[in-house]
Amino acid sequence: MRKLLLVILCFFLPFVAVLLTDGLSIKVLWAFLLQLLAHVPGVIYGIYQLLKS
Repeated sequence: MRKLLLVILCFFLPFVAVLLTDGLSIKVLWAFLLQLLAHVPGVIYGIYQLLKS
């Protein structure tokens, strides 16, 4: 149930979902930068990081 909520959060704020999963790391910065570039790459990267762990 927790992963499902994180995936839903990932559609709106991918970097927050990665932050809640991995803690403060370089992955959060990547998710944030990808979201700033364009929202879709940030969402894809966030979902990838969530499902990978």
